[in-house]
Amino acid sequence: MARQTLAQQVAAAIAQQITDGALKAGDKLPSLREYIRLHGHSKNTVITAYESLAAKGLVEARHGQGFFVIKQIAAPVEEEESQPYNRALDTIWMMRQQFVRDPGHSHLGEGFPPVEWLMDMRLDKFHRQVVRAGVTTLFRYGTRLGNPGLRTRLVQKLADYSIPLSPRQLVTTLGANHGMDLVIRRYVPPGDPVLVEDPGYYPLFGKLQLQGARMLGVPREPDGPNLDVLERLIKAHKPKLFFLQSIGHNPTGSDLSPAKAHQLLRIAEAHDLLLVENDAMADFKPSSSIKLSALDQLQRTLYVGSFSKSVSAALRVGFIAGSKQRIEELADIKMVLHNSGAEYSERTVEVILGEGHFLRHLARLQDRLRQATADGLRLLDELGAEVFCRPEQSLYLWARFPGIDDANLLTRQCLARGVMLAPGAIFSTRPKEAAPWTRLNVAYLNDPLFSESIRQITRDRSASG
Repeated sequence: MARQTLAQQVAAAIAQQITDGALKAGDKLPSLREYIRLHGHSKNTVITAYESLAAKGLVEARHGQGFFVIKQIAAPVEEEESQPYNRALDTIWMMRQQFVRDPGHSHLGEGFPPVEWLMDMRLDKFHRQVVRAGVTTLFRYGTRLGNPGLRTRLVQKLADYSIPLSPRQLVTTLGANHGMDLVIRRYVPPGDPVLVEDPGYYPLFGKLQLQGARMLGVPREPDGPNLDVLERLIKAHKPKLFFLQSIGHNPTGSDLSPAKAHQLLRIAEAHDLLLVENDAMADFKPSSSIKLSALDQLQRTLYVGSFSKSVSAALRVGFIAGSKQRIEELADIKMVLHNSGAEYSERTVEVILGEGHFLRHLARLQDRLRQATADGLRLLDELGAEVFCRPEQSLYLWARFPGIDDANLLTRQCLARGVMLAPGAIFSTRPKEAAPWTRLNVAYLNDPLFSESIRQITRDRSASG
């Protein structure tokens, strides 16, 4: 038998204590400093041991608190593993982390821009205008398609994207995620194959898993989805839907190229494929940016938009644009599930879109993003990271660091140092496989805690290696 390393011996000793009941569920392991002081081991040895225990599911890292013993349960039977809720658990965990806000921690895994980037909107100043438009109706449900005034503003907004349409081709939603929920309810029966990008938008994966759909991953490249793989999957499985993002792709930050956009539309027409274009990052890009729905004029596309990232996530306002027939069907589903949208919030966004201040806000937002992206790319170069693509402005960068083959391990190491990352596996249709990539929010890349953590982890690995 091969001789155990010191880190393996430490991990085995702690694992035995858990098995014997000396350490029970919820017990906190000694801090790294305490363990080093008590046993005289190096910091790298203890970190490696704790990471090994976490990888085996014996302990978990909690932000700013340390490592805790997890309740041990019997391995689920195969039937349980196939249940939709169980398959969505990885997504649920990651979404929970998005809402953890611990002071003093670095949140590079967060999906939103910093609050200070949005504060110039001053939502409180719009209240009087919202109420003045008709206070009595604020005590009732809105209409099934959504607030008429907002839909008129959205027609004007989409015209700037070269997407002409009428208000009857729009239905408001409680954000982009709600929009995708409605689409899934209407077009994805349980068991049906659905095309998604890989890596892709992980909350979408959770929704499809809950629906019982069969996800078919199409590799995302720096200029868009791999079309050769796409065609092979279409021919083999006959899917009817493809969910994708054209610009500011989450998690890679990449943009769809014009050439690939035209090819994609030809493939969709040849195989009767409906393209669901999630454009939640539209306000972070120039209005001239490529959009499938503009090229297609909403014939084979549904366009999903949102104001959660550019105005306020608390308002919960988004929309779907499409053909009149599709929008009528989606509005009916919305009515059955939710009666209507959020009337007060929709009126607020209507007022915001009608003010010149909103366009100035977007200009400042995009200027900040361009600067943060450039600074972030420079920092990643200094850290020796490989970057998937180099966008001019994107809230996300997709990177891998030297010597890192599994970003889950890197995430656990950084968690112990107060840095929250978004590991690549969570964005994959195969989350159990090791992935070296990590999604980074450029707005937080300037945090010294992050760069210091990466440099220290790299030094520790070199020293042990």
